[in-house]
Amino acid sequence: MSTRIHITLDALRKIDSNGVEARFSDGHIALSVFTFDDEMLVTPHLSSLLGHDSPMFHLRRLGDDGLYDRFAGHVAALWDGGRPVTPV
Repeated sequence: MSTRIHITLDALRKIDSNGVEARFSDGHIALSVFTFDDEMLVTPHLSSLLGHDSPMFHLRRLGDDGLYDRFAGHVAALWDGGRPVTPV
């Protein structure tokens, strides 16, 4: 996992990250989640695979209390408990 964190932080340093936010968590999070308005990319990291070999789901918010809202609520709780990555 530390390798994946370093790769992600390095990628963020190389782009114009204005408006991009990232957070650290001390809990075990087996997901990478990227949200854009009413769309979300979710990668559940499977223990037997490297991150880039894990499946990615493209979710769209189509209504209340669907899969998108459930993941969004989970991510909001993790985000609220996380620490900002500084500097990105």
